[in-house]
Amino acid sequence: MKPFISTRNANAKSVDFAQAILSPAADSKGLYTLASLPTIDFSALLDSSYSDLCKAIFTHLRVEVDSSVLDTALNCYTSFDDPNNPAPITQLENAYFLELFHGPTRAFKDMALCPFGSLFSSLAKVQDTHYLILTATSGDTGPATLTALASKPNVKVVCLYPDGGTSQVQALQMQTAAAPNLKTLGIVGDFDTAQSLLKSLLNSPEFTSKIAQKGYKLSAANSVNFGRIAFQIIYYVWGYMELVRKGAIKWGEKLAVSVPSGNFGNALGAFLAKSMGLPLGQIIIASNQNNILTELITSGVYDITDRSLHKSISPAMDILKSSNVERVLFYLYGDKRTKELLESLESTSRYALSQSELAKLQEHFCAWWGDDTKAREMIRAAFGKGYVLDPHTALAYGAHCAINPSQKTLVCATAEWSKFAPSVVEAIFDKRVDDKQAIQIMLDSGSTIGADIEELFRKPKIHTQVLSSQAVEEAILQWL
Repeated sequence: MKPFISTRNANAKSVDFAQAILSPAADSKGLYTLASLPTIDFSALLDSSYSDLCKAIFTHLRVEVDSSVLDTALNCYTSFDDPNNPAPITQLENAYFLELFHGPTRAFKDMALCPFGSLFSSLAKVQDTHYLILTATSGDTGPATLTALASKPNVKVVCLYPDGGTSQVQALQMQTAAAPNLKTLGIVGDFDTAQSLLKSLLNSPEFTSKIAQKGYKLSAANSVNFGRIAFQIIYYVWGYMELVRKGAIKWGEKLAVSVPSGNFGNALGAFLAKSMGLPLGQIIIASNQNNILTELITSGVYDITDRSLHKSISPAMDILKSSNVERVLFYLYGDKRTKELLESLESTSRYALSQSELAKLQEHFCAWWGDDTKAREMIRAAFGKGYVLDPHTALAYGAHCAINPSQKTLVCATAEWSKFAPSVVEAIFDKRVDDKQAIQIMLDSGSTIGADIEELFRKPKIHTQVLSSQAVEEAILQWL
């Protein structure tokens, strides 16, 4: 049996890693995921480099990729601030910030999408097949996908983002993407609108047929694609090992993890690492005022019946339909129950876990949420201690402080402050300015910034179309 199966039908045809990456739409509208999770003695990998750690874990996961292809993909980390340590750690008391933003677009999505882009293109080239890759973004996935796949052979990319629903820097990163194989489209609506459109296109036989006539197969770069998740497992293992190497913890000591979460892919990486034997304690899910995940984890009910999306200063978490919860449901309750729950969500906009199912979920996860006021409060608190947080990481820090500040916690720092500079400046200095002015204020205060961010404001905007959902399919076909 090949290692990947559908979350909604475990008896359907299993596939290998290449097929799960290249064609991520699984049977019964499910997601591809590992049929079973191996138990790994991570302590034996303690002295590995980041790339060697990834190779070893992929071997355990039965991710069969030609070694030269994987080496090329992992070589992307040489473009990070420190090639030997792409995810360094900064400590504030018992909060250990795992900085996942040292790649080209200054957000955690680079950690997975940089190698994913290279890997996808290589696999497509080996198969002599051309792919149209769709991605929907709440802000960071889009820029990272476009950067990772720019000018790569055998792929074209269409990025969908909610117009007005990202930061200015994030929008500029997408609008100025210059490679000829890239197309960015603004969508009227919010991220859930963009993500629903993406899923609709992926599951549309008519759209698939139309692009096939133009010589393309269809794929996706969102975290519905397990290729993204595979790389997101690695940095939790790396973070734990770094703390052991630094003497901050001893091997086997339970380490809590706090994750600012919207679509749940980042949290899923922690859950899978824990399930395979990494000594993690509670995985704390931090939400903003769109606190659907907090409700699920505390009450067992996922209900968006009367919910509307609230825009916040942490826009990557402005999500009500959280895709990767599905994979957690699969591992905890099996494919049949997962299908039942997700079909209930699709037909009635809600589902409810039983008490025993909720107890099982709470063995791994706890949850907390904070609004924009709380996010600003945590930004100010950290700045007073000499550290600059973006609004998403601020809520993960808030969750750590609220739930158990005496517990050593690995806090996922998901973006450089520069991507949300106006919100950071408003929190610290009580000034309302635009992105360019805010960045200068922070630089004057002694903060540092990725060079590519400063360059953005001098680049021409190439992609300026904003469309209704109904107009997107035709726009993509015309571009192809």
